[in-house]
Amino acid sequence: MWGTTGPLSTALYRAGEAITGIGFWRLAIGFAGLLVYGLFRPWLFRIDRRAWLLVGLGGGALVALFEVAYQFGIAGTGVAGAAALLYVAPVLVAILAKPLLGERLTTLRVLLALVVMAGAALTVQGGSHGAGAAAIPLPSVIQGVAGGLLAMLSYAGTTLLARYAVPRYGALQVLFLEIVGGIVVLAVVLPLSGHTPLPPHTTGAWVYVLLLSLGSVLAANFLFFAGVKRIDAAPTAVAATIEPVVGTLLALMLFNQRLSPLGWLGLAMVVGGVATGYLQEAKPTE
Repeated sequence: MWGTTGPLSTALYRAGEAITGIGFWRLAIGFAGLLVYGLFRPWLFRIDRRAWLLVGLGGGALVALFEVAYQFGIAGTGVAGAAALLYVAPVLVAILAKPLLGERLTTLRVLLALVVMAGAALTVQGGSHGAGAAAIPLPSVIQGVAGGLLAMLSYAGTTLLARYAVPRYGALQVLFLEIVGGIVVLAVVLPLSGHTPLPPHTTGAWVYVLLLSLGSVLAANFLFFAGVKRIDAAPTAVAATIEPVVGTLLALMLFNQRLSPLGWLGLAMVVGGVATGYLQEAKPTE
């Protein structure tokens, strides 16, 4: 489901929608959906003050950063480049999970870090940069890479936070808190930076934003949090690496974005590196 983010966002750029507003409105629709759900399940809103501060404020800030940064990554480097940069995060999660959560750090994880980072660089270098013929000015490749890296850092932070918070508060409540926090942060920061989030201009654009919200915000995050509740943060993060494959294939089919042989090699290195880590993590410990 996360794999649809790049193609749907690219369609919105081509329709003339502002990069900074897409993340805000897809969160807003997700928030509305959870409010309706909460009317029938009031326990969703029974959240203690610590959770509001830790997940609502801290997690919300990470979500807000991701929503804007990843859009810049997609627009500046293309779907494949942004996805490859994003999936350096599982390696960072694996390294940070040891001191923060007490999870294991192995030599293999460190070696895979080099493979994944090199693959991300090759994918960006070998990809068709940008979203193609868009109706709005797009970021440069440098801005796109910066956006992709910031999205990667926020994704890693969200994964580590989810591993801590979901077993304590539940997947739906963590998702609700992060969405609320993300909306509040974006509602304050975007207007102050001169990028007030304007609503989509057409019915078609609203449909794309609705699909983004239902798929990549609500369904994908709920399933991801359900996974991180049951297994360590590192294997959960690497399990999600099917996204660059899905996103790249959709972009190639729908938007004529291209990958050179070098780009395909890089994408294979990213997916192969993190998938190897996942398979190793899945083996029972002796």
